[in-house]
Amino acid sequence: MTSGEPDVQRRTLTVLVGAQVLSGAGLAAGITVGALLAEQMLGSTGLAGVPTALFTIGSAATAAAVGRISQRSGRRAGLTLGYAAGALGSGAVVVAAVLGNVPLLFAALLVYGAGTATNLQARYAGADLASPARRGRAVSVVLVATTLGGVVGPNLVSVTGGVATAWGIPALAGPFLLAGVAYAVAAAVLGVLLRPDPLLLARELATAPGPGGTTAPDVAGSRAGVVLGATVMILTQIVMVAIMTMTPVHMAAHGHGVGAAGVVIAVHVAAMYLPSPVTGWLVDRIGRIAVAALSGGTLLLAGVLAAVAPDDSVALLTVALALLGLGWNFGLISGTAIITDAVPLASRATTQGAVDVCIALSGAGGGLASGLVVATAGFPTLALAGGVLALLVLPVIVATAGARRATAG
Repeated sequence: MTSGEPDVQRRTLTVLVGAQVLSGAGLAAGITVGALLAEQMLGSTGLAGVPTALFTIGSAATAAAVGRISQRSGRRAGLTLGYAAGALGSGAVVVAAVLGNVPLLFAALLVYGAGTATNLQARYAGADLASPARRGRAVSVVLVATTLGGVVGPNLVSVTGGVATAWGIPALAGPFLLAGVAYAVAAAVLGVLLRPDPLLLARELATAPGPGGTTAPDVAGSRAGVVLGATVMILTQIVMVAIMTMTPVHMAAHGHGVGAAGVVIAVHVAAMYLPSPVTGWLVDRIGRIAVAALSGGTLLLAGVLAAVAPDDSVALLTVALALLGLGWNFGLISGTAIITDAVPLASRATTQGAVDVCIALSGAGGGLASGLVVATAGFPTLALAGGVLALLVLPVIVATAGARRATAG
């Protein structure tokens, strides 16, 4: 945990870390086998991006709901209900696979997306009680906790597949069994232990007499700040989801097994979360905008490497997916800090939820388009286009930063 923070903040981060370790496994299940399960049930590569699009749309709906519930009743209520919904969706995916029911699969994936949204919304809870100078590091502590479950989950694809087969369940549905249990336990951990509620306590401290207002925004009510933070996260989400979604399908098409895809995705997920402490430190020390700009360059490099990687080179593809995860990490932590700085406590959770809706919908678009692009133009074209798109982060940063300076003047 981060030093130099009050005991209540350290306790909050400890509880969030426990829940994130569990939820990381649930999050990784859909990433690893969702596209493969859909391809198997639908018999079409062109529609393999549909699962990511669906659970990302479900994530968008949940992000708005969790934001509203958190604003009204606190983070504990919002996060607990979000993970419970993710557990329900995971179980429904398993049932759909057993029945071979595609409409049920699609509906279940929508609900399963609640876990993804909640996993990301938890980062805001880590920042509620953090001082402005330590927000990047507080967010990073919550995100890095997802690494353990996120790395272990994909590497249990074969194990959970074997368990599922023994129970008469399709092997590719096995990871969703793990997801259901992981999300359910995460919900229980937060429901019981996240006390006092960080957002509600932050409001009390902000209104109490004396110097207790530790979470006063650096750019209070700045619309430009919200636009900047949201745009950075939206662009990085589109690029990351599009390339990540089709990587297992691309590998399967060139003779690589599910186990190899699981290793590549595990490295990718580790790169999404494991560098978080360093990223958080950079965000707090060299600035939010500098790290946001770095995300664009990193994602471009990832796209180029993925595009030029030989079909038989798992190693180079692994490096590309690691850079893809790192670029996403830069964008998410810097964007989160920018948003939290800009929004006052009175509307913080609702605004954060609305921003995450936009992020999720952009990811849904990236996931849905990815299958179509690969089916028509190939995986290298998708990867290269994603890398180029990431460069839009740079002019957006320049333009929005200018608007912020004009507002300040």
